[in-house]
Amino acid sequence: MKIAGSVALVTGANRGLGQVYARELIRRGAAKVYGAARNPAAVTEPGVTPIGLDITDPQRVAKVAEQCPDVSLLVNNAGVLTYGNFTGAPDLTGARLEMETNYFGTLSMCRAFAPVLAANGGGAIVNMLSVSSFYSNPFDASYGASKAAGWSLTNGVRLELHHQGTLVVGVHASFIDTAMAALTTAPKDSPESVAQQVFDAVEAGQLEVLCDERTRTVKAELSRDQELIYPPVQKFWDDALQGRS
Repeated sequence: MKIAGSVALVTGANRGLGQVYARELIRRGAAKVYGAARNPAAVTEPGVTPIGLDITDPQRVAKVAEQCPDVSLLVNNAGVLTYGNFTGAPDLTGARLEMETNYFGTLSMCRAFAPVLAANGGGAIVNMLSVSSFYSNPFDASYGASKAAGWSLTNGVRLELHHQGTLVVGVHASFIDTAMAALTTAPKDSPESVAQQVFDAVEAGQLEVLCDERTRTVKAELSRDQELIYPPVQKFWDDALQGRS
């Protein structure tokens, strides 16, 4: 599909990657861009139409789908990261929040907007996932589980909506230079680079975007994950635990 002339809705558009997604859509000539956030007043990108939305609230999701019947491109960007692991987190609060947002929230958006996209010729859905979709890391284990669920969701929605001509694009990236990755000094992708790659893929009809070399490497190593991916992760985690003792 063409970005120029499309009507897009971006979740989590008040800051970070979501704001850059909205900005790039405007730059590419989208006819209208809805910027969704819990607090619509926080959506300040010029040319973007703010809309109040909590994707973990199914009733609000359904209402927004009614209010935005012209959407032809849905960008599911909203997400949360709590840096919790499976056995050491104090309770399940973080894990539940990540799953409710990153998986169930994205699912609710796909369900609510599938008929909207169908009515507008098929359009496209972009789901913002992660390199953590592909493997588990104790430093963000429950986040990775929610993104792995999101990856499965993306592949399933693609199958289910193929008949109506809806393109479903899964986006995987390592650290992106936004507030979510502020705690790490590891190399980071720029949000502008991610947005450009994503919308290039939408226009080219590509199903998946692997935004950086690390993500591409991990995806290529999945068939040998216990040999190539997990041993260095295990060593890093063991060294971290040793340093705490």
